[in-house]
Amino acid sequence: MDWLLHAGDDPVQKLLLMLIAIALFVGLMAVILFVVDRPRNPPRWFVGFGFIGVALLLLTLGLLYPAVSTIGKSFLRRNSDDFIGLDNYVRAFTEPQFLIVLGNTALWVLVAPLIATFFGLVYAYLVDRSRFEKVAKGLVFLPMAVSMVGASLIWKFVYDFKPAGVDQTGLLNQFLVWLGGEPQQFLLLDRPWNTFLIMNVFIWIQTGFAMTLLSASIKAIPTDIVEAAKLDGVSGFGMFWRITIPSIRPALVVVLTTIAMTTLKTFDIVRTMTAGKFDTSIVALEFYEQGFRQQDAGMAAALAVLLFVIVIPVIVYNVRQMRKVEEIR
Repeated sequence: MDWLLHAGDDPVQKLLLMLIAIALFVGLMAVILFVVDRPRNPPRWFVGFGFIGVALLLLTLGLLYPAVSTIGKSFLRRNSDDFIGLDNYVRAFTEPQFLIVLGNTALWVLVAPLIATFFGLVYAYLVDRSRFEKVAKGLVFLPMAVSMVGASLIWKFVYDFKPAGVDQTGLLNQFLVWLGGEPQQFLLLDRPWNTFLIMNVFIWIQTGFAMTLLSASIKAIPTDIVEAAKLDGVSGFGMFWRITIPSIRPALVVVLTTIAMTTLKTFDIVRTMTAGKFDTSIVALEFYEQGFRQQDAGMAAALAVLLFVIVIPVIVYNVRQMRKVEEIR
């Protein structure tokens, strides 16, 4: 069976390994179905366990065990088995390096979802039922088709810097030169301005997501409510603020919380733009740096646990809001 350990060296062995895995899966499912179907009147719990047992096992091995293991490692020193209690968590909330990381993460969670949702909402409202609605929405949704890394590379060229007197390749610096200004190294600006510039990449992508969901919610507003508001003399901004916003509030909260959760795992944008340098790192990137670059598995695990703790209330609130949306429908 040693050839299984080196299956990556030979395409034929790869194919055989894949076929063996498929055969094992089919055989396992056949055994489960046979056992479940064998009794004439099996108890419900037996049938249910037969169908979801494999899924529960895989979830335990792929989700529960790694979570418990990560929590355990967060109380250890680096890659050793030395128990140090809450020292890693104390470091995360006291050392300047990690305080900057936590501050940047808070900025991402608070600022990026608000701006992306605001732009998406306003744009969806303005182009709703317009003559060029499909084209206008397609242009804003287009960045969603670009990967995070691809979008980061695009914006990295936008921010590209060349010394004064040299032809600028960065679009933003070229505009500054045309206006008589000096080119700037935007990603090297003081914190938090460089962080806000990196957020532009995320906002550029997520605005299309917010616009799509909120546009569908706006179209779902009953026409009788709109007509009644018009008869009462409501129009323009009043229609937007008094009718549209209250009517789509549950969907608005879902969009905000969903984008907020996405910011917590925004690893690739920061990694591509600055690799966390110039005080731009966030938790999702820092626990990677600590675990794989600094070889400090304990600190990396503590940061991962912190990220998990942060995202739990957001997920719970998001699920509640989604249920409210379903109840309204």
